Amino acid sequence: MHKIAKEIREFEGVTRKKSIADLINIFESVRCEYASSVVDFGDDAAVIDIGGDDYILFAADGIWGRLIKASSWWAGYSSVLVNVNDIAAMGGRPVAMVNVLSSDDRDTCRDILRGIRDGIARFGVPMVGGHLHPDTPYTSLSVAIIGTVKRGCEIRSSTAVAGDAIIAAYDMDGKVGPNSPYSFDSTTMKEPEEVRAKYRVMQELGEKRLVTAGKDISNPGVIGTLGMLLETSRKGAKVDLAKIPAPGNIDFIQWLKIHPATGFVVTCTQGDDPEVIRLFENAGYTASNIGIIENTSRLDICYENECETVFDFKKDVVTGITQ
Repeated sequence: MHKIAKEIREFEGVTRKKSIADLINIFESVRCEYASSVVDFGDDAAVIDIGGDDYILFAADGIWGRLIKASSWWAGYSSVLVNVNDIAAMGGRPVAMVNVLSSDDRDTCRDILRGIRDGIARFGVPMVGGHLHPDTPYTSLSVAIIGTVKRGCEIRSSTAVAGDAIIAAYDMDGKVGPNSPYSFDSTTMKEPEEVRAKYRVMQELGEKRLVTAGKDISNPGVIGTLGMLLETSRKGAKVDLAKIPAPGNIDFIQWLKIHPATGFVVTCTQGDDPEVIRLFENAGYTASNIGIIENTSRLDICYENECETVFDFKKDVVTGITQ
C-alpha cells in the first residue's frame, strides 16, 4: 500500500499540476470582478452565464510536448479528445473548437492537422478557426472548446458532499497506446455514434441531478483526478482499491496512472449509486462504487484491512485550487 501511494503521489501526471496554483494567484485581484463567470479556475471548464436557459462552457488544453514528439498524429487526435472530455465532464454538449499551432516543420503540422481532422470526424465537433505560427523553432499545439449545459445541470468539481458515494466509470474496450504506457485508446476503433453516445451519459446524469460532483479521469489517473476533485471541494475520501474497475492484462499500478481516454469519476448521494452505475453501464462503461467522501483533509486508499494516505491536503498540493 505504501508503494502504491508513493508512486501515485510522485507520478509526473500528478506532480506537473502543482504549478497551477502559482499562476492562478496572479489573477486573484480580478478573479471575482466579472459576474458572468459562474465557475472559473479549478474545474474542467469555466461556466459562463450569458442569460437564457443554457450556460456557456469554455475550456482549453495544451498538448504535452512529449506526446507531440512521440506521435504528431496522436497529439492532434488527442487535442480533440481531451477537450471533448472536459465539456462532457461538466455535463455539457460540445459545440466548436479553435486551435493555436506553432511549428516550422510542415510535415509535423500536416500530421497534427490530420489527427485533428480524424478527431473531428470521430467526435463530431467542428474546428472553426485558430492561429498558425509557421516559423517557430519548436512545435506546440493548444485547442480551446466551447459547449453548452442547461442552467443548474452543470457538474462541478467543487460540490462533493461528505457521505457521497464515489463512482469510477471506464470504457475498458480498448488498449494501451503505442506512445506511452499511461495512454489508453478506447475510441479510434469505434464508430463515431458509439463514441458520441458514451459522452452523452454525463449530460444525462447532470440533467437528472444524479451526481453531486465529477471530473474526467485525465493525466493524473483515477486517484490523482479524485485528489483534484477533493482539493477543490475541500473534502477527503476513502477508496477501496479492490473495487476500482481494472483490466486483467495491465499492471494495476500502471492502470491507476493511466489516462483512460473515456473515463469519469463522479460523486453521488448514497442510494443514487445503483442508478448512476446502471446509466454508465447502459452506455458501455464498466462502473463501480469505489469509496466514500469524508469530512477530512485526506485521500486514503485501502485494500482489505490496510489503508494508506496518498494526499493530506493540510500539507500536500495537487493543484492548490480550492473553491
